[in-house]
Amino acid sequence: MKFFINKLREYVIKIIFYSCCGLTALYPQDVPIEYYGRDSFLIEGTATVDSLKESPYDRLPVSYKSIVREPVWDLSKNSAGLSVRFNTNSSLIRIKWQVLNDASMNHMTETGIKGVDLYFNNSGFWQYLGTGRPYDKMKNDQLIISNMQTKMREYKLYLPLYDGIEELEIGIDSISVMEKPIKHSQKPIVFYGTSITQGGCASRPGMAHTNIISRKLGIDCINYGFSGNGRMESEIATLIADIDAYFYVIECMANVTIDQIKQNTIPLVNIIRDKRPRTPILFVENIMFESGYLDTSVNFELTEEDKELKHQYNIMVHNGIQDLFYIEGEGAIGRDHEGTVDGVHFTDLGFLRYADFLIAQFKQIGLVEKE
Repeated sequence: MKFFINKLREYVIKIIFYSCCGLTALYPQDVPIEYYGRDSFLIEGTATVDSLKESPYDRLPVSYKSIVREPVWDLSKNSAGLSVRFNTNSSLIRIKWQVLNDASMNHMTETGIKGVDLYFNNSGFWQYLGTGRPYDKMKNDQLIISNMQTKMREYKLYLPLYDGIEELEIGIDSISVMEKPIKHSQKPIVFYGTSITQGGCASRPGMAHTNIISRKLGIDCINYGFSGNGRMESEIATLIADIDAYFYVIECMANVTIDQIKQNTIPLVNIIRDKRPRTPILFVENIMFESGYLDTSVNFELTEEDKELKHQYNIMVHNGIQDLFYIEGEGAIGRDHEGTVDGVHFTDLGFLRYADFLIAQFKQIGLVEKE
């Protein structure tokens, strides 16, 4: 106890000294760190309450474990599109996170797969601060930012795109406070799609297009991207129909065959329309693989898939289904062919361009106000 009192006295003396010198921005580096868990921050990018999930950081309710295909369930344990928002006046922020699988891929950075990204609200603009880089197979503990002015700020931490979260704690200096913000009332944009929707292959979580769009529009985005498994299936259609969305973006084309487009497109819309008769639904075409500009087989396959999607769309419009929109993929990630890591999956450049492309489409349709 005597040791603790002496240390506390030292901290107080240092703080007074810094204040007198006009250095209130700098807390001593030896101030103890206090960690805060799930109850202290707001999870965004989900429409499912914790009590209905196996883990707060899952994307599907536990009731869907026996409903969806096993690959879809396994991918739903990845925390793509999820973020946590919190307020603090701390001089530093440290993150502890434990991943589920220690996933790895040969075309995506580990920071994108299983790292975390910190942003802060700079007068209404979400500004990047730093990335927690995974260094351990499962458990990580990293100082993201320090020596900050001790003023209350709003922060957002994006979670791994291709791995899940077992545990998450946010550390601040012990003489500061952590506040849980209020949930926004704005309806979310719901995305259903493929590995690209899930964030492959952003270099860090904040650069997935759903996260970029969320920051730029100030609207929560819910990410149901399932790598290799975005097939416009009725089970996921039922799930997203339960969400009172601002609108739905269906970008499944890279994962479906022509037969699946014929079989699944209209039923997916019917399921949504049964519960959400006027919520806009947007379909996004294929974005041509780079090989498709010379490989005639790839070009033919993707072009025919787009033709079939457009055919299904025209059938629905002819039958009187309203608030459906079709987005062509031409130019979605630029025209210089420099937006992918492997000819298919996007780099950060590709994701930034794609986010801007979609936002422009949203504005043209009238879903988002033009500046």
